[in-house]
Amino acid sequence: MTGELLRTFVALEIPPDIRAALAIRQQEVRKELPRARWARPEGWHLTLKFLGDTEAGILDELTADLRPRLGGHGAVRVHLMGSGFFPSPSRPRVAWVGGNADGVDDVVGAVEDAAAAVGIERERRPWGLHLTQARIRERWPHEAVECFLDWGKSLDLEPFVCREVVLMRSDLRPDGAVYTALERFNLEC
Repeated sequence: MTGELLRTFVALEIPPDIRAALAIRQQEVRKELPRARWARPEGWHLTLKFLGDTEAGILDELTADLRPRLGGHGAVRVHLMGSGFFPSPSRPRVAWVGGNADGVDDVVGAVEDAAAAVGIERERRPWGLHLTQARIRERWPHEAVECFLDWGKSLDLEPFVCREVVLMRSDLRPDGAVYTALERFNLEC
């Protein structure tokens, strides 16, 4: 069966008040750093699984499987703090904010199981919380890397609760990706 391909991922959303607080803090450090492509606050999310280009029919099957797998897991409590780089501070390509998410492991496991059931490959690495802040094209000097890491040491946002998981569509545009929620899965029912 062939059909429309949609670029999708499964994620936890960041509440508007947390996005606003982080955006203010991000502005502080951006003034001190070299050029980068900064992620827009309205697009911030915590990806649980990137699905890639997926047929609409497969997404329908995934949605049907995810709903019962995710219901009853309970909310995920997220605490954003700290910062880092992928692949490493010595080779910074992506700057991120870290933290922890209580209750997320079972949710990630359910998403992986549902995706595998419809033929989507499992992740090879364990899930780790990271909120992408910037993509770095031109290498930052050591001082800039240290500045971002020092900023992250003082970053400690108010914890928040995610009561749902969202299947998101990603449309790539010249001015950045635009995300649209396709389905929402309640974690508490």
